[in-house]
Amino acid sequence: MRNVIIIGSGPAGYTAGLYSARALLKPLMFAGYMSGGQLMLTSDIENFPGYPNGIGGPEMMLELREQAERFGLEVQDKNVERVDFSERPYRVWVEGREFRSESIIICTGAESIWLGVEGEDAQKGRGISTCATCDGAFFRDEEVIVVGGGDSAMEEATFLTRFAKKVTIVHRRDVFRASKVMYERAVNHPKIEIKTHRIVKSWLSDDNGLTGAVLEDPRDNSTETVECTGAFIAIGHKPITNFLESQVETDDNGYILHKKNTMTSVEGVFAAGDVVDTRYRQAITAAGMGCQAAIDAEKWLEDQH
Repeated sequence: MRNVIIIGSGPAGYTAGLYSARALLKPLMFAGYMSGGQLMLTSDIENFPGYPNGIGGPEMMLELREQAERFGLEVQDKNVERVDFSERPYRVWVEGREFRSESIIICTGAESIWLGVEGEDAQKGRGISTCATCDGAFFRDEEVIVVGGGDSAMEEATFLTRFAKKVTIVHRRDVFRASKVMYERAVNHPKIEIKTHRIVKSWLSDDNGLTGAVLEDPRDNSTETVECTGAFIAIGHKPITNFLESQVETDDNGYILHKKNTMTSVEGVFAAGDVVDTRYRQAITAAGMGCQAAIDAEKWLEDQH
């Protein structure tokens, strides 16, 4: 029997673990096989307070984990297979073994939707990113590509014009899901070029990193090569909530909804980080929400006893 089980890691999970451990709740975390979350794919983080010279994503996650473990967080690098929130204590199954807890904090995050084309895996977190806010400053006076046709793609492209000398938006159709104001802001910007009826067939790179992309016109299968040293995939995210099997209330896209502070629709089950956040998706906001969830869980447990 546990007071708190934390499902997931990353900035939200480790911060929740730190606060729960310091509150003497003896939390148990199932960090997942890929502990650390999306930041394990980020080479440099320069916008997290306290790191004036920046820090690598994996290095930051290791430091956050070590800090939480120092105060008593127990971490197992395993995936949660399923849960049962129908009655307390809540039940969690991991590799066929059952665990029980008075409260749960879900910090499983959201994974970016990638293109899955040739050359992509080798450049993830190096030249290819899913967050312009995180990585745009690394591409000063360089040419970059943004893939997508929604508001996120237009926003990323417009933001990147602060740094890049040219931004090319690549979209598979000539109709955009983006709102009219966001589209016009992008199309009218002198640094932005829009290529419609184009899909990325493959990424090109050399020993120094990304060098370009091969674009294909699906109408006639003709191809062209576009030079770039950076690329940003903006075709959406999907929250990691399948294992919950709809036991907590989510929006239409699967993101967990808060009902009271960080508590979900199930009493004693809390959620923090990108599994909830559809707007900011930053390490600092995830960490802050992890803190809130741990404090909410602690106060809720006090009220129960």
